[in-house]
Amino acid sequence: MLIEYKKVTVCQKDGIPVLKDVDFHVSNGEFVYIIGKVGSGKSSLLKTIYAELFIDEGEEAKVLDQDMLTLKLKQVPAIRRQLGVVFQDFQLLADRSVLKNLQFVLKATGWKDKKEMQERIEKVLSDVGMSEKINKMPHELSGGEKQRIAIARAILNSPKLIVADEPTANLDPETADGIMQLMRQISQTGTAVIMSTHNMPLLDKYPGIVYRCFDEHLEEVTNDFNKMKIEDD
Repeated sequence: MLIEYKKVTVCQKDGIPVLKDVDFHVSNGEFVYIIGKVGSGKSSLLKTIYAELFIDEGEEAKVLDQDMLTLKLKQVPAIRRQLGVVFQDFQLLADRSVLKNLQFVLKATGWKDKKEMQERIEKVLSDVGMSEKINKMPHELSGGEKQRIAIARAILNSPKLIVADEPTANLDPETADGIMQLMRQISQTGTAVIMSTHNMPLLDKYPGIVYRCFDEHLEEVTNDFNKMKIEDD
């Protein structure tokens, strides 16, 4: 089990609870959606996974075998090295090329051999269809290209888990579809993918496990959602 939350309380940085009694679990290779209205706790839940928000209350809270209830600040980098994060606003470093963006991540996570770094960067860029963009600056890329580079950055260290916060929100439908295909391909290699979204048509086209944030609670609605889809058909 990659994530195991039992009766967890998720709070914002000001300490105000946004989700209570959260039961949430994710295993290898699963494709998991988090849905819900703006402000319902989707992003806050994701932030607890990569320890931007800490968990202070719950029966159990484990991410990649790390006890998040007792997590210390100095342990956060070790957690983040084992997972990839994809943001809707890309968060590429604007002052350096695609190559140097990816080198920065590898150096920060302990890589030292330049040849191995170059080979790994070329591999992930090939995987996301961006090999020819290796020397481009972020401002020279389209939104879809930036998101593909962000995904390449997320898979550099072969993570067991990818967390994606509204990764298609700023993209046109065709580009969003390409990003979803890429995310599904990644999950089929055994890496679990958790993504928040408000784009319901994606759930029809790319089915997965569905959790909904609603009224300060998280509920699994996979069966209900599939039932609604059948009735619509």
